[in-house]
Order: sequence, then structure tokens, then C-alpha cells
Amino acid sequence: MTSKDIKFREIRHLRGPNMWTYRPVLQAIVDIGDLEDCPSNTIPGYYERLKALLPSLIEHRCSYGERGGFLRRVEEGTWPAHILEHVTLELQNLAGLPGGFGKARETSERGVYKVIVRAWQEQVTRAALHEARELIMAAMEDRPFDVDAAVERLADLVDSRCLGPSTASIVNAADDRDIPTIRLLETGNLVQLGYGAAMRRIWTAETDRTSAIAEGISRDKDLTKRLLQNCGVPVPEGREVDSPEDAWEAAEDIGLPVCVKPVDGNHGRGVFIDVKTREEIEKAYAIAVDEGSGVLVERSIPGSEHRLLVIGGKLVAANRGDMVKVSGDGVHSVRDLIELQINCDPRRGPSESHPLSRIRIDSAARIELSRQQLDADSIPAAGREVLIQRNANHEFDVTDDVHPETAEIAALAARVVGLDIAGIDLVCEDISRPLAEQRGAIVEVNAGPGLLMHLKPGVGKPRPVGQAIVNHLFPNGASGRIPVVGITGSHGKTTVARLVARLLTLSGRHTGLACGDGLFFDRRQSEKGDCAHWEHANRILMNRAIEAAVFENGSDAIATEGLAYDRCQIGVVTNFDAARHTGRSYIDTPEHAYNVLRTQVNLVLKTGAAVLNARVPELQEMAELCDGEVVYFAYDPSLPAITAHLEQGRRAVIVRYGQIMLASSEGEVSLAKLKDVPLTEGGANVAQTENVLAAIGATWALGVTPDVMRTGIETFFIEQH
Repeated sequence: MTSKDIKFREIRHLRGPNMWTYRPVLQAIVDIGDLEDCPSNTIPGYYERLKALLPSLIEHRCSYGERGGFLRRVEEGTWPAHILEHVTLELQNLAGLPGGFGKARETSERGVYKVIVRAWQEQVTRAALHEARELIMAAMEDRPFDVDAAVERLADLVDSRCLGPSTASIVNAADDRDIPTIRLLETGNLVQLGYGAAMRRIWTAETDRTSAIAEGISRDKDLTKRLLQNCGVPVPEGREVDSPEDAWEAAEDIGLPVCVKPVDGNHGRGVFIDVKTREEIEKAYAIAVDEGSGVLVERSIPGSEHRLLVIGGKLVAANRGDMVKVSGDGVHSVRDLIELQINCDPRRGPSESHPLSRIRIDSAARIELSRQQLDADSIPAAGREVLIQRNANHEFDVTDDVHPETAEIAALAARVVGLDIAGIDLVCEDISRPLAEQRGAIVEVNAGPGLLMHLKPGVGKPRPVGQAIVNHLFPNGASGRIPVVGITGSHGKTTVARLVARLLTLSGRHTGLACGDGLFFDRRQSEKGDCAHWEHANRILMNRAIEAAVFENGSDAIATEGLAYDRCQIGVVTNFDAARHTGRSYIDTPEHAYNVLRTQVNLVLKTGAAVLNARVPELQEMAELCDGEVVYFAYDPSLPAITAHLEQGRRAVIVRYGQIMLASSEGEVSLAKLKDVPLTEGGANVAQTENVLAAIGATWALGVTPDVMRTGIETFFIEQH
């Protein structure tokens, strides 16, 4: 019986760096069955049908390194797993997740492949894999497949599951500075930047420095205005009112026209500007009172509304709003003209990825239309201009035009309210002139301001507001990192991890440890059992009290979960015995095993160090992969690798004359006698002695003092189970 189908045996989410790449991926074990005997060039019409279904595959370069390279491979003959990789990536690209890493590799079992694709978000990529399989089978079997519908389904998942563009701009800016990030909500925009005690948190444009008191003040428009006025910030005259009659009295006192708005509204709901008659004021009051806990009546300020973004006390972006109008054609209603002339703009939409909102006929628009003796169903004469909104989206970037005095006033307003990130709304006729010259004023100070208008202005230059937020949270080049020690190898990982954590705790750092013996915070064990996994390591990195982290990483965990951290200060590989790793998790050969363990060395920072066993030739090869320093350790100091290493002025931890020696370009210094280190059994236990040397190498590279290291190893015992 034959089977010409593509089946997924398993799909694993490698949630961090792995043997394939530094980024999260999905690794699918794909069984193509008898299709192993059917490369693409043997299926009549397949190349043409695939190209017709996904013409954008022309951009995939593949091994030829040129545009159209992948399609050339399909035409010449390639296998379904390889095609699955490329189609999955292209469907993600069309759904709004451009670029990405992909690979397809044979396993030792005939017809079974590993397909690896970049996973920005697990559910999206899982769905893309399944859609890609359906598309490929449809092309093979010459049956229809609705590509547009598939892309729409994926795009909906992207909108609901992936970070919004504002938060993504901050995360990308952190990535550009090599600051690690952890998403804290599966479908929300709460993100941790940095690890442990060095972390900061953001929720779109709010940070862990955004005061709850300041937020409360910003929501109370009357209180905000009084505080600003007391500090000399220009604000419109006005007061809170408690009835339609009181609103009219206030308007008469202030002078028409006026602005009517909720005391604690947001997003412009219930705000009416340039209100001129008692009837309009009473209508505006009735709507504004439902949007908040009270109503303000203020002087109407001539000019356009501007949004100024202040981050960390500095103006970083400014946009101007403008009137929204339609032009009559004598055929269509106002409602239809809005759809035909305004909402057809692809930049307008309901999601956060749209920089402009759709225009709707709300209460403010109805009042504006009534002033023109129109309503939503009126059909304006051809050429008649109809005003819909006086201040719509802040579409025009004017950052470079803001007068320096106005920038200082905006920064002062943010400080007065107490916000580290603030959206300052001000109205003036000319943003390039001082406010005092034109009776301009600040009308609102907003917490959690929208960023998209500055990232994607309708007109003008995009502003790097994500970068400004990251620089505010991590000034002076702060990395957001704590010392992370990752330990892998074939033997001794748990012992080395326990010992390294002990030495770091003795050095005065609050240390988290996830290893085969459990989960530890300093000397307190919070969980028993095997905790050498991604989830436990991630929990440590999310702990704000942790000043150093130590993680044991077995080959199975690396191969099936990925690592929990993006980079590390110290990467330890204790030893290498390929037989201990092959035959599991589709690690089929010694080369595969080597590639899995070398992941730990790949992640070492330039300022960090790889700590490697000089006795093992494969680990000597890994030394060449390290971006940082290499510290060797060896029981036998006469190894050629140690001799060459020391001749180059590098560091090593060795045994000589029954003592543990710290060897460097400055010579050799005795740290401790083996007879005083219980774990080594006086040096008789070579494996445990190597474990001690590895731990010393790691903590020496982290700057732990010899006295602390000596005390730690002389008082360290492994509990017998």
C-alpha cells in the first residue's frame, strides 16, 4: 500500500536559541511517505500550479542565492519537506510577518524530515505549517486552494496573537541594543525588557516607571489643568459644570465659542470643540456627561490640535491633526462620501496596525453637519465641501517644526503630572511660534499615549519612538543583563551547576538555579525534581530579585525546547560523549550531538567566556566558535591544548602538585589543595575534580575572588540520594 501524503509526526516549539538559530522556531517532524520517490520535477504541472498559487515565491533565493532560486529548485526537482519550509515562510510573509529563517533536513529514517521555520508566535506558525501543507497537496493533486482566504486567516491570527506595532517598535529597539525581552502575556502587550534584577517592564507606552498617581491625575482633566496652571503652563480658561444650564452660564462667562468635554474622558470621546450656540452646548453636555464623571467647559482655542510625545523629560515626536472633509458630487450621501473618499484609505482601519482610524458619524460629527444644514443621509451638491471633523487623526509629522519654548513647556507639563511617557495635546495656529504669541494652550496630558501616529505618520518622517523609550529605560548603555551561566555536556552538569550557584551566592549575589536536582533561590529549594528545562529557567529570569542565574541544559532540552536565554555571560561544556546523546530527540549522529551542545558556546557574549574541557578534542573545536574569552580546564596540565593556550596568554584552571591552580599570563597561583576539597576525594575522583575545575573556571571568569572560591569548594558536599 502506498501513501502519497505529507504527515506531521510532531511539531515542537523551540522557544529560544537552539541548534538551528538564535531565534524561536517550530521544528516539525514531517513524514512524506512514498513522496520520497516523487521529487517535484516528476509531478506533471506541479511547478506551474505552485508558481500560480504563490507567485511571490519568486523572491525566495534558496541555495542558488538569486531571485527565483527556490522556484528553480522546484522546477529541477526538490522534495516536499523543502517546499513546505518555503511555502510556510511565504504564507507568514503575506500575513504580515516578513522574512524569517527556514531549513529542511533529512533524518536517519527514509522519508522523514525535520522542517524548521522561524516562529514569531507559536500559534501563527503552527497554522501556517498546516495551511502550507494543504496548499502543497492541492498543487500536487491539481485541485483548488484559496490562498487569499488562507492568508486572511493567518493575518487575523497575527492581529490577535502578535505584539501590536507600538509595542513591537520598543521590543525591536531593545533587540537592536542587544537587550533581551520576554513576553509576559500570550496575547497582550506586557513585555519584560532585560533579565532578573536588571529588568524593566512595558505595557505599550506605559512602563514600570509610570506612576499610578500620575495616571490618575492625567485622567482628571480639571485637576491636571489646575496643576499645570499653578506651574505657569498655559491652559484654556474654564471650569467644571454640573448641568446644561450651568454649562451655558460658563460659556457666557468665558466667551463663545467653547469646548465641552468629559472631566475624565479619553481617546477624544465626548469632546466637542468650537461650540457656538446654547442648543449645541446642551447637546454636547448631554453626551459628554455620559462619557465621564463630570463635564468641563473651556475656552475654544483657535488653530489645530497637536500631539507632542514626551519621553523621559524630552520631546521626541510631534504630530498635527487636521480637519476631515468630503466633497459633494450631487449623487452620494455624506455617509457614502465618507466611505468613498476617506475610509477607502488602506491606512485607516480598526486595528493597531492602522495608523489612521476610520471616520464615523458620531455625535460630534452630527453637530458639525447640522451647522451646515446637513445630516448623514444628505446629498451635497457637486463641488460642495462638507466638514466632518475639526480635529481627526494626528496625521502630519511636525517634530522638526516645534518651537524650542513649546518643547520645554510640553516637557514641563509631563513633569508636573508626573508621567515618564506622556502625550501632550495642545492647540495652536502655528507650532513653530511660541504659544504665548498666539494664545495657544495645552488642553490634555495623557498617560499611555499612542505611538503609531509617530511610527507611521500619514505625512512626514517616521520617528524612532521605540528607541527613545528603550534609551529612557536603559540609559548610559545599560544592557539589562545579569550574569547568566549556562552549563551543558555529557556528564557532571548538575554538580557543576550546583557548585557554581553556591560560589555566586557566597559572593553576595542573589542567585537562581535551575538544574536536575530542582529549582533553587540562593540556598532555598523551591521545587524538587528535574528542573533543567526552559520553563524553570524562564521563571528565574522573570524574578526581579535574581542578580545571577545558573542553568543546567541537557542535550534533550536544547534539542526539544531551546534555551530560555538569548545570550549568556558564561557557557560551560563539561565534556563530550556522543553516545550519551544519539538515538533520542532525532539526534542521529555524533555531528548532530556536537551541534546541539555547541549551541551553549554560540551564545556566549563578547564580554563573556566559554569554559571548556581541554581534554576533549571536540571541545577544543568549539573554542573557535566563542565570541568571548575561552577558559580551559584540565586535570592534566601537560595537555598540548593547555600548553598552547597558556603560551597565548589565556587563562586556564589546572591541577599541579596536588593543587588547583589558576593559570594566566601572570603565572600560576594556587587556589586550594585537592585534599581540602571533599568532592575530589583528594584528586582520586578525576570526574569530580574536573567538575570542580569547571565551576572554578566559570566563577573566576565572573570575577569571584579566590577567597570566596576556596571557601566554597572546601565546604561543598553533594547529598547522596
